Amino acid sequence: MKKLIVILGPTGVGKTSLCLHIAKEYNVPVINADSRQMFKELPIGTAAPTIKEQEQAKHYFVGNLTVDKYYNASMFENDVLSLLDIVFKQQDMALMSGGSRMYIDAVCNGIDDIPTVDTQIRQRLKERYEQEGLESIIQELRQLDPEYYNIVDKKNHKRVIHALEICLSTGKAYSSFRHNVRKTRPFQIIKIGLTRNREELYSRIDQRVDEMISNGLLKEAANMYPQRNLNALNTVGYKELFDYIDGKTDLQEAIFKIKSNTHKYCRKQLTWFKRDPEIKWFTPENVEEIINYINSFA
Repeated sequence: MKKLIVILGPTGVGKTSLCLHIAKEYNVPVINADSRQMFKELPIGTAAPTIKEQEQAKHYFVGNLTVDKYYNASMFENDVLSLLDIVFKQQDMALMSGGSRMYIDAVCNGIDDIPTVDTQIRQRLKERYEQEGLESIIQELRQLDPEYYNIVDKKNHKRVIHALEICLSTGKAYSSFRHNVRKTRPFQIIKIGLTRNREELYSRIDQRVDEMISNGLLKEAANMYPQRNLNALNTVGYKELFDYIDGKTDLQEAIFKIKSNTHKYCRKQLTWFKRDPEIKWFTPENVEEIINYINSFA
C-alpha cells in the first residue's frame, strides 16, 4: 500500500530541516501543510522554506497563493488528494509537513462538505465584526443554530463568524452540515510528531523572531499594510507590527508581543496534536529513530 508520511509539530520545532532530510532519504517531494506559508507575499513572517531549501527537495503549496485569494481546508484536501494521485503513480511514498491542524486533518481524515459562502455575506459580516465586535454575531448564531452555539469556542471569532456565514448563505443550520465521519484513504498514513521541551521551544521561537526582524519582516509588514484587513494578515507577526505602524506601540513592544503570542500559538498547537493517539512523538534530532520507525511500516 502507498504511504503518506505526515511530519507535524508546533511552530519553531524544526520541521523544515527534518523534512529535507526525510525527502532526500526517500527521494520524495514535500507537501506543505502550513496554511500561511502558501501566501507568496509573506515568506519572512511565515518562515516559509527558502529558495535554497526548496532547491534541495521539490515543494508543493509554498507561495502558491496571493493574500487576497480565498482558500480553505476543504480546497486543500481536494488539491492534495489530486496531487497524491499523480505522485503515487510514480512512487510508493509521499511526505506532508506542517503545523496547520485543520489542513492536516482534512487530508488525513477528510472534512465535511460545507457549502461555499456567499461573498457579499462574508464581507458584510467582516465589516460588522470590525464595527460592532463579536457579541451580536454570537447571539444571531444562537438563534439560527443553537446546537453549534452550545459547542463552539465563543472566543474564536473565525469559527463563530464562519458558522453564521453558512447559516445566512444556505438558510440552514451550520451544524446540519457537520457529520464528522472519517473518510477512508487508499493509502497508509504515518504520523510523526516533533517536540522539544518548552524552554528550548520558546528560545528557538525568540531567536527566529529576531532573525525575521533582521531579514526584513517590518518592511514585509509595511508592504502589506494596505491589505491588513484581509484574513491572511490576521496572523501573529503582522498584527503586532501593524499596531506599531499605527503608532499604538513602539517597535520593541511589538517584537515582544510577537514572541509572546507565538509562544501561545505554540502551546495551542501542542494541545491540539497531543489529542491524536495516532501520532508517534520524537525530538527532531532523532533522525535515525524516525527513519527506522518509517521503515517499520514496509
